[in-house]
Amino acid sequence: MSVVSCRLSLISFAIRTMSVANDEEVQRTADNGPRTDFVIEPETVLISEGSFAMGCETGARGEQPVHRVWLSAFAIGCYAVTNRLYSYFLDATSQTAPPGWNDAQFNRSDQPVTSVSWFDSVGYCAWLAAATGKPYRLPTEAEWERAARGGLEGKLYTWGDDPPQDQPSYFELWQSGPERVGGRPPNGFGLYDISENVHEWCSDWYDGDYYKYSPEHNPKGPPSGLRRSSRGGSWRHQIKITRVAARSSIPPEFRYSDYGFRVALSI
Repeated sequence: MSVVSCRLSLISFAIRTMSVANDEEVQRTADNGPRTDFVIEPETVLISEGSFAMGCETGARGEQPVHRVWLSAFAIGCYAVTNRLYSYFLDATSQTAPPGWNDAQFNRSDQPVTSVSWFDSVGYCAWLAAATGKPYRLPTEAEWERAARGGLEGKLYTWGDDPPQDQPSYFELWQSGPERVGGRPPNGFGLYDISENVHEWCSDWYDGDYYKYSPEHNPKGPPSGLRRSSRGGSWRHQIKITRVAARSSIPPEFRYSDYGFRVALSI
C-alpha cells in the first residue's frame, strides 16, 4: 500500500502557495475583517488502488456478507475537518454557522466541526473544490472503510482486535464533547481519529442490504434512499470507538453534535 505523508498548504484563490507555520499566520483581525482571499486545504493521505475485504461476518446484518471490493486510488483527510478549516468556508460563503458554533464545548479551533448536516458537508467540499480546482468530495463508504482499516484485513478495529477499553486514556477522554483532532496515535495509513470522536458523513445513500448486490469495483451506494451513510465512533456513545466495519445512517438534513466529516479527493 502506497501512503504519501500528510501535507498542509495555504493556497490563494490565484493558486499562490505559501507555507503555514501556525494559527497566527492566518489570524483574521478585527481591523481587517474576515479573510476570504485564501483557503487552507486539509491534510490528506494517498491510498493506492487495490482491493480489500469489506464488512464483518460477526457484525450487524448490514455489514454482511463480507465481500471483496476494488477501489481506484484516492486521497482522504488525515483528520476530520476542524472548526478552523470550516471557518474559512463560512467566511467565504453565506452558509449559516452550525448549532453550537459559539459553545465552548465544541468551538475550539482544532476540534472537529460538528452539528453539520450532510448538505453542509457536501457544500464545504464543493466550495473547496471550486476554490482549489481539485475534485474534493465526501468519501464513499467503501473508501472510508478501506482507509480506516489501515491495511489490516479482517480486524475489528484500526489497531487489531483488542477491545477499545484497553486503549490508552480511554476512560479519561470524551467526557463532555469531542477531543481535539490528532490526540491519539494514527492508524496504519496515518489517519487520525477515524473510528472515534465524531461520526463522519459518507457520500452514499444507505441501504442495509446493499452488500448483497453492490458492485465489486468502486461501489458508490444505491441510487436513492431516505438516509445518508455515516461511519466512525462518537464522543457521546457508551462505547466511544467503533469497529471499522460498523455502519450507521441518519436523514441528510439532521445536524447532531457528534456528526462531522472528513474530505476525500479523487485522483
